[in-house]
Amino acid sequence: MAINLQKGQRIDIGLSKISLGLGWRPNESTTSAAFDLDASAFMINENRLIPQEEYFIFYGNTNSPDNSVQHSGDDPTGGNSEQGDDETIVVDLTKVDSAIKEILFVVTIHDAVGRRQNFGQVRDSYIRIVDEATGQEIAKYELGEDFSIETGVEFGRLYNRGGQWKFEASGIGYKEDLAFFLSRYFKGQIIK
Repeated sequence: MAINLQKGQRIDIGLSKISLGLGWRPNESTTSAAFDLDASAFMINENRLIPQEEYFIFYGNTNSPDNSVQHSGDDPTGGNSEQGDDETIVVDLTKVDSAIKEILFVVTIHDAVGRRQNFGQVRDSYIRIVDEATGQEIAKYELGEDFSIETGVEFGRLYNRGGQWKFEASGIGYKEDLAFFLSRYFKGQIIK
């Protein structure tokens, strides 16, 4: 039976290959523009920084250099699945570069300011962890808070402690865009 995670709750992963499915549904009556939510993964080292630009995984860079993280690609309307995940990020924990200590999973609203959108206009948002070998869901975290002004949310993070990978349901909202998160965790020159 899958675990329903609460904000701040942590679990041991105990698996080598998992997928993190992220889903949401916009409240269509609140805006005329389509919602384009983007899931991203920030692979960071012990200094809490992305060591190279290629360790920032998003719709424009779907594979990490160590082939441990793969992004399913962009869902520009939130309509990839009526009932299931809109974007998926597969993580093979056996391939994660030893310098990477955390992988943050963030969802931002594309052009949120221009479209006047925020997470208060989105419902049924979640992140779930699935065993890639069996397809069985092992844990799910549903955003229970009303993020009425936030345009970016850190849903959760995988982190390595003593050689063991764990997952924490974060649920931290920001009134920021994707560029904010990238500038926070990457100090080099952005080429792409």
